[in-house]
Amino acid sequence: MASPPNALMRQKLEQLSLDLFWSWSHAGDAVWRQLDQAVWDRTENPRFLLQQLPADRLEACLSDPALLQDVNALIQERQRYRDRQLWTDNLPKDLRTPRSIAYFSMEFGLSEALPLYAGGLGMLAGDYLKAASDLGVPAVGIGLLYQEGYCRQFIDAAGQQAEAFPYSEPAYLPIEPVPSPNGNHLRIQLELPGRLLSIRVWQATVGRVKLYLLDSNDLLNSATDRGITAKLYTNDPETRFLQELVLGIGGWRLIETLNLPIDVCHLNEGHTAMVVLARTLSIMARTGRSFWPAFWIARAGTIFTTHTPVSAGFDRYSPVEVPLPTNYIRDILKRYDIEADLVLALGRLNPSDTSEPFNMTWLAVRGSAMINGVSQRHAHVSQQLFAPLYPRWPTEEVPVSHVTNGVHTPSWDSKWADDLWTCACGKSRWCGTTEELPVGIENLSDQVLWTFRAQQRSDLIVKLRRRLEAQQKTHAGTRSHVDPDTLFDPNVLTLGFARRFTDYKRAGLLLSDHARLKRLLNNPNRPVQIVVAGKAHSNDPQGKQLVAEWVAFTQQPDVSHRAVFLEDYDIRLAQDLVAGVDVWINTPRPPMEACGTSGMKTLVNGGLNLSVPDGWWAEAHNGKSGWAIGTGAWTNGVSGVLSEAEKNSRDTADAEALYQVLENEIVPEFYERPDGALPDAWVARVRTSMANLAPHFSANRMVREYYNSYYCPAAAAYHTRQKEGGKLGQTLEDWKNFLVRHWNQIHFGTLESEPCVRGVAFSVQVYLGEISPDEIRVELYADGAGTGSSPFRKIMTRADNLPGAEHGYIYQLTIPIDRPPSAYTPRVIAHNEHAFLPAELPLIRWQH
Repeated sequence: MASPPNALMRQKLEQLSLDLFWSWSHAGDAVWRQLDQAVWDRTENPRFLLQQLPADRLEACLSDPALLQDVNALIQERQRYRDRQLWTDNLPKDLRTPRSIAYFSMEFGLSEALPLYAGGLGMLAGDYLKAASDLGVPAVGIGLLYQEGYCRQFIDAAGQQAEAFPYSEPAYLPIEPVPSPNGNHLRIQLELPGRLLSIRVWQATVGRVKLYLLDSNDLLNSATDRGITAKLYTNDPETRFLQELVLGIGGWRLIETLNLPIDVCHLNEGHTAMVVLARTLSIMARTGRSFWPAFWIARAGTIFTTHTPVSAGFDRYSPVEVPLPTNYIRDILKRYDIEADLVLALGRLNPSDTSEPFNMTWLAVRGSAMINGVSQRHAHVSQQLFAPLYPRWPTEEVPVSHVTNGVHTPSWDSKWADDLWTCACGKSRWCGTTEELPVGIENLSDQVLWTFRAQQRSDLIVKLRRRLEAQQKTHAGTRSHVDPDTLFDPNVLTLGFARRFTDYKRAGLLLSDHARLKRLLNNPNRPVQIVVAGKAHSNDPQGKQLVAEWVAFTQQPDVSHRAVFLEDYDIRLAQDLVAGVDVWINTPRPPMEACGTSGMKTLVNGGLNLSVPDGWWAEAHNGKSGWAIGTGAWTNGVSGVLSEAEKNSRDTADAEALYQVLENEIVPEFYERPDGALPDAWVARVRTSMANLAPHFSANRMVREYYNSYYCPAAAAYHTRQKEGGKLGQTLEDWKNFLVRHWNQIHFGTLESEPCVRGVAFSVQVYLGEISPDEIRVELYADGAGTGSSPFRKIMTRADNLPGAEHGYIYQLTIPIDRPPSAYTPRVIAHNEHAFLPAELPLIRWQH
């Protein structure tokens, strides 16, 4: 019997509500709002909205021809999105083409309807999945389903931050249970000491991409084990380690259970490093190879993205206090007859030092063929952080490259911005290459851009007033003296400062001179207004104190109409802020900002950035699209540890620079209108920022870069190494063992140099012992430090065998030189066309 028309339509609406495509497609907002405006405005969760919508209300809505037409249009738009030609459709299909990529992350920020994130790392992961869907990149996400997630912030009557951890009911989230072959809820099992952990599996649909979520809150588990996936970034090290086991080991077992054709595993931060172990064990079982050959195969298809700018941010587990790694991986390894210390050694700087803490980042580095930082500067920082793993290698050759983060622009553009970009650049502008997008923005008139910015500022103020009013009603006594209807003026320069409140973000920099800030805000001719938001970690008293200071400042009667602190900074508030503020302020202490994507989200909306040139802004700032504070230089290497005197000196200088730029450049430029109508210089900055920066710092560019430069070579290497039952993995392990055993036999004769027509001819005698010349390279190297030149390295050519010497050779190179011959040193490094070097084997021998 056929279902009645409205029943079919309800099924289609349910399908729409389960596809997070609605989180970046503005077309659906009007439909959900018509069904129940109060619920939509409160939750922006169509899954929950449909579940609580009375049947008679739905019947009435679906009897409205206009609404029915809107619903059908929404269904058709989703179908067009799924059926359109993809960026990947035009790429060559060969050995380098990855069948699928598994993207592992501890957090994913997709929508406030699915609160599985804490901050920038989760936002990046969510934007990655959305961009992969837009481009047709064959990716799946693997994460955890948190029952409580990260803390929710509220400001109490005393103006202090307090936290709540509300429970997220899975039935109300835009997710579905993954069915097992017998039709039940799919469960993955994980061996823990004395018991099996049952892990439920859910899936979220993100356009064309699936996100699989693992959940320990199963009645089959003990009360303690059910809480493993309760909170995000718990302070309990045992729970944290168990989460990393569930994500890495459980996540890979899920891939095998679903028979997903994964070629590349992308590890988003060191929390995910246990994937390396799980995949290696899987290859052992499939090929019959021992641990190390299987490790070579697994590593070929593994990419590691680090986000941490200081070593203190790495997850470490002491083997002395509570030997968590040993206790928890022993049972997992038992069936493979592997000792736990074999694996634990991969997470120690000195593999033989059993007293050294187990470092998840070291495991991720050693288990990955390619490593990248999330900005150009962060790659340099990471090279210094990881240098201990590559002894005797120059820092600039530590194998860390970079892919600067980007944001999923359709998720962060306002309705006004979406309309403007659609008119200028077309509907599918973010679904392919973006090189042609600047032309469309450059062709817009100044009047259009200025009107567009005014619309967004006005819209922001309406939303801020509503949010403040709700905040006051929820917490009696908080800002009760402020009338939300008097908050802000739609014609006034609006600043935004919103981020995690922690020491290195320096949220107090702008508060360093209250009187000066008040003069800036209350200037009668050129006033300024500022909205502030951000959470401190529940166990960060210093961050909480900064929150309290901002709350107290904004509650002072003489600035309360020009400054506001809004509680519980989340995706929805972030979307409103980045759309409406004129200037986004960022004040990190270099080099602590690995990338810092919040300011990127303003670009698509025509907002401008005022930032310390650290992270992405060190690449983006050119003087034409925003402003910089200070030089962004840092001292003390990359330890991030400064003395109090150094911190105070730097903060004082940067605070002064911040005020100077605001008072002398930003405020005058916003209000300077030579013809009485438009601030020409300001609009020119907006145009440059939108046209040039928004496309480049988009997740579209980022994902394409990962695909071309990382996924394709990783997939090719993985395919090659697993052929013939993993034969090449065994060959590479044998090669490594042979080189390690005989490396100390390598030694040099004297380096000689002679001037010639083409520059200087260098020659050196090299004795290789048992090692074949085909297994090494001899290079000539010169350090660029202190010379103003880049480091020089070039392969020397093997000329003749040394007469009367066993395995002795002469290597030569003729080059023009720009420094004395004494600056050049020969060295020997390992060489194998099938290996990623020095990432997989950092052997190096220098002439002493």
